[in-house]
Amino acid sequence: MPTLIRLPTCKLSMYADDHNPPHFHVLANDGKKALVEIASLTVIAGEVRSGTLKEALGWAGSNKATLVAKWKELNP
Repeated sequence: MPTLIRLPTCKLSMYADDHNPPHFHVLANDGKKALVEIASLTVIAGEVRSGTLKEALGWAGSNKATLVAKWKELNP
């Protein structure tokens, strides 16, 4: 699972050959996890602390094009 970015409270990753909808994984430093849909930036599974989610969504919102491109690269 390639790490897209390491942030202070979590890292964002994406699997190859993963299921739809296009999404990324938030892996919090405390071990909690969440899946976030790229298009809507909504949590579709799991749960992380609100501060961690805010940090992850802030980065993702500014980098949607990067997330979409990486999804297409890993999930042709």
